[in-house]
Amino acid sequence: MNRPITGELQALDRAHHLHPFTDFKALGEEGSRIVTHAEGVYIHDSEGNRILDGMAGLWCVNLGYGREELVEAATAQLRELPYYNNFFKTTHPPAVRLAEKLCQLAPEHVNRVFFTGSGSEANDTVLRMVRRYWALKGRPDKHIVIARENAYHGSTVAGMSLGGMAPMHGQGGPCVPGIEHVRQPYWFGEGRDQSPEAFGRACAQAIEDKILTLGEDNVAAFIAEPVQGAGGAIIPPESYWPAVKAVLAKYDILLVIDEVICGFGRLGEWFGSQHYGLEPDLMPIAKGLSSGYLPIGGVLVGDRVATTLIDDGGEFFHGFTYSGHPACAAVALKNLELMEAENIVERVRDDLGPYLASRWSELAEHPIVGEARSLGLVGALELVADQASGARFDKSLGAGSLCRDLCFANGLVMRSVGDTMIISPPLVITREQIDELVRLARQALDETARRLKNRTFERTPA
Repeated sequence: MNRPITGELQALDRAHHLHPFTDFKALGEEGSRIVTHAEGVYIHDSEGNRILDGMAGLWCVNLGYGREELVEAATAQLRELPYYNNFFKTTHPPAVRLAEKLCQLAPEHVNRVFFTGSGSEANDTVLRMVRRYWALKGRPDKHIVIARENAYHGSTVAGMSLGGMAPMHGQGGPCVPGIEHVRQPYWFGEGRDQSPEAFGRACAQAIEDKILTLGEDNVAAFIAEPVQGAGGAIIPPESYWPAVKAVLAKYDILLVIDEVICGFGRLGEWFGSQHYGLEPDLMPIAKGLSSGYLPIGGVLVGDRVATTLIDDGGEFFHGFTYSGHPACAAVALKNLELMEAENIVERVRDDLGPYLASRWSELAEHPIVGEARSLGLVGALELVADQASGARFDKSLGAGSLCRDLCFANGLVMRSVGDTMIISPPLVITREQIDELVRLARQALDETARRLKNRTFERTPA
């Protein structure tokens, strides 16, 4: 494509399209990047640039772009049954077969799934299920959910409330009542005055302190991601989850592990909770479930909750028009079958994850990198003004945003969360493409350092 077509699309976009998580005025002034097609781990824009997608779309395109098998699964299902709902004692084969496959892949104590259209809807469903469960147990006062600061659980009102991101709360309040937040296990950002092990235990203790403050009889559940994704690819210290498990074992509180990002191979297991040896009562899922080809989400429901909802609950007044949409379910089922056939999860665990860790760790030597961390195929770089102290750049410099824009300009999608740079590439990335990703990231770091040093902040197109 050429510039006149780009300009035309940008003008139409500016005139009619309000983008998610976007400064509308700034985008109107700068113009959108127009992504036109993609293959494998690369996207292409309307200017003819090929860009390595280091974020797998939005943490979701696990099998990469251009998988004809997924296109064919959608096409065949759309021809046979393009839509029917799952309300009122009705279903269809794709929803049934996908439910069966998910429960085969899930931990042994998980044998039910409730379908939604997204991860946000999945976490709305979690809140409804948690409170319904305790009401059926005759304990309606047990309704408070503990979550973490800087957590992301979606952007619906309930999802935003469960999440702990202050900017979202500032625009979305008042939040859903009965949700409390505790500190996050972000060692580099908040705990370097302690060892990682001590800090992990302190964060787990914060959960127990909150339970004791609120009263065990009032606390319904604790919700968390195995690794915080949108918060900055925050990998907790090794001491954290064992200590959390010990805390929760002392109290009658449900465990909700948000698998929207970490599920379906991202950490080298089918579910991130398996990496940490957790046994959740509820597991919200989405994103990699269909590799992003069609929108679908759900909640995997452990036997403890499911049995109560089934045996004692009567009608559950909750659901979505597109819960278990037949075409979305057919694509998700084919996606899981392909992942199994191609040993995707095992390759991430045994080959690609360790290889990324070895190459990614080399970037810790860069003068403006304070920490390089990764687990499976998710990673982060902490940008710092001083390596020795870990002091950050002045916020007015926008180091992270600058680095992100330079990545785009040089052919790499790497996301910024403040001054934390994060990656989450497709699970089908090769070793050679990991080498390319690291090379492009280093180039962007070099140019970011040069511009910050010279205080030249000419705007790079986003």
